[in-house]
Amino acid sequence: MARDSQPSGALDEPRLRKLIEVGRNLMAELEPEAVFGRVLEVARELTGARFAALGVLDSERGKLERFITRGIDEEATRAIGNPPRGHGVLGLLIEHPEPLRLRNVGDHPRSYGFPPGHPPMTSFLGVPIVIRGEAWGNLYLAEKAGGDFDEADEQSVSILASWAAIAVENARLYHRVESQRDEMERAVRSLEATAEIARAVGGETNLDRILEMIVKRGRALIKARSMLILLREGEYMVVVAAAGELPRGLLGERAELERSISGHVISTRRAERLTNVSDHLHFAFGDRIHAQTGLFVPLVYRGAALGVLNAFDHERAEEFSLEDQQLLESFAASAATAVATAQSVAEDKVRGSIEAAERERGRWARELHDESLQSLAGLRVLLSTARRKALGADSDGLLAKAIEQVDDTIAEMRRLIADLRPPTLDELGLAAALGALVERLKWGEVLAVELRTNLAFDSSRQTRLLSQTEDTVYRLVQEALNNAAKHAETDRATVEVSEDGESIRVRVADEGRGFDPDSETDGFGLRGMRERVALAGGALEVRSAPGAGSVIEATLPARYRDQSRDSAVQRRDKEEGERSAESG
Repeated sequence: MARDSQPSGALDEPRLRKLIEVGRNLMAELEPEAVFGRVLEVARELTGARFAALGVLDSERGKLERFITRGIDEEATRAIGNPPRGHGVLGLLIEHPEPLRLRNVGDHPRSYGFPPGHPPMTSFLGVPIVIRGEAWGNLYLAEKAGGDFDEADEQSVSILASWAAIAVENARLYHRVESQRDEMERAVRSLEATAEIARAVGGETNLDRILEMIVKRGRALIKARSMLILLREGEYMVVVAAAGELPRGLLGERAELERSISGHVISTRRAERLTNVSDHLHFAFGDRIHAQTGLFVPLVYRGAALGVLNAFDHERAEEFSLEDQQLLESFAASAATAVATAQSVAEDKVRGSIEAAERERGRWARELHDESLQSLAGLRVLLSTARRKALGADSDGLLAKAIEQVDDTIAEMRRLIADLRPPTLDELGLAAALGALVERLKWGEVLAVELRTNLAFDSSRQTRLLSQTEDTVYRLVQEALNNAAKHAETDRATVEVSEDGESIRVRVADEGRGFDPDSETDGFGLRGMRERVALAGGALEVRSAPGAGSVIEATLPARYRDQSRDSAVQRRDKEEGERSAESG
């Protein structure tokens, strides 16, 4: 390549010693930025150049991606504006990666001149940095003190560029190995966490223990300062597990599905990474959890979104990375399987318990009706006969009192039998059973109930609600009215049950003393209601306040059964099956 003539020179011993020392130091340096800075400083020192720069080529090796300088202060850098991209003389070095020396860079035909604010430069030396036979960047020097750059300067900077190429390649390889090692560590952590969750699926069915394990392992996996698990319950997201630096009392807290980040994640089934979480409008716990960054990952099992993992503040980084998100998503897939399995086991246990209780209620109702009630009726006949044959007035009074007590006991037993398992529910259906329940409460002067039902029964299709659905609605109304009679200190209540072909809506309201649902733990009755409604695929809401009465509302899917056979035949088959199961 043609260039201005320059006097030649040989490398003296001090320069050679300096280059050897620099090469040794650069080989031990593993941070690219430190390599760049060291190379520029040594280049200025060896050549006496006032200005030095290192340009890094882009992936296509057509222009400069980075431009690192020494000798130009911050004020001048701001005045110059955007760094060069490889036009003019700098572009010549990109096109022809070989050393270039100039007395006055402004005289070269390819010179574009300098932008406003750029310090004056005349002498110029450019040397390519080549890695594995391909141009990687260029080393630029300008304004040599006391003269022009010579052959010795060119040789020195060329050797320095070779050292720089080796050091940069070493640093790149080191960081590549480090990155691969980090990826392997993340993969191992993910595999360990996933394996533990898989073992839990096979050997642990307690939902609380599984949730505790998931929240702790998930937090450690991505090095989060804290983590929550929120599961969906109807129209709310409920905190069910927590780990890390969190305030007390979060367990059991609820967030509205439509007004929370977790609700958005569960509806879209896509993870979210956020900054300034505490200031986010839809962060439900912003007044209690003061976090800068958050990672929200859904728990999805077979297309159904069960809940959301909420991770807050990475321990070592400003925010969670895409790798953290991918790692937690992989973990969440196994965690969702464990949660779904535990929930299924718990539901099966509750369902089995309820079904067993209903069978037991039916057995006791039959035994009370067939044995105890019949015995009492026989006793009443005997007492009536004895009264007619009694001689004294005292005997007549005693027998009359005994008969009255037997009558009261028979009435109470009939009520108890109806409460245990009302035959009206099996024979005539839900509306009739609810009507009979309300009449018993009125007749016993327990509670005056206004009942409004709108239940469809299509006789042409011979359809009727599933037994489980009818049982759930009946027991829900029964328990709510019993609670009103026992605890609400009121003598009136309202029951509304309606059906639209797709869902059944139940509403039980009273104007009693009420209570605070947030401060009181659910009693056995309320827990039973929630369990029954959840097993039937519905949602339950309890609204109350001290002095303002109570409202219990439930929505359940309307599911139907085949009514082509006579109800008596169905009842007979059911009883025969129960006796067969007991004998087996």
